[in-house]
Amino acid sequence: MSFFGFLLLLLIAAICGGIGQSISGYSFGGCLISAGVGFIGAIIGKWIASELGLPELWTIEISGSPFPVIWSIIGAALFTAILGAIMRGKEKAI
Repeated sequence: MSFFGFLLLLLIAAICGGIGQSISGYSFGGCLISAGVGFIGAIIGKWIASELGLPELWTIEISGSPFPVIWSIIGAALFTAILGAIMRGKEKAI
């Protein structure tokens, strides 16, 4: 993967992570955190889609690497909602 392809993949993951955080109602940080949430969301979403036998709805191919946009947003929303529920529970205990 080229450097430009990596930067483009990072940008798309950040956008997907930001959308996922907006859907779940929790935000854990800035652009780099959103990119990490987008990548983790892509892994979770792709796993859920394969386990349920669902098709990949919208996949962008960057430098030969596919990135599932819709499943990344869904996975990021689930991941952020779970983290938000865990973190909210810890804040109330303090």
